[in-house]
Amino acid sequence: MARGWESKAVESQIESAATPRKPKTELTTQQAEAARKIDSLLLHRTRVLRDLETCNESRYRKTLSDGLAYLEQQLAELGWHA
Repeated sequence: MARGWESKAVESQIESAATPRKPKTELTTQQAEAARKIDSLLLHRTRVLRDLETCNESRYRKTLSDGLAYLEQQLAELGWHA
């Protein structure tokens, strides 16, 4: 009798659980802080990009562009690449 899709999926899960995984590397305090800062800056960058798309006033657009440049500079200093 042919096995169904569900039993194959269960078998696959059992096999993957049985295989040893390499342990996740622990981040140092500095690496964790840098990762948090990058995540925060990327969230700000996303918001600024969205605001730039909908902005109609030139002065506000200039302010947003300057802010975007600053955020990307901070990200570059942390080793992030666009």
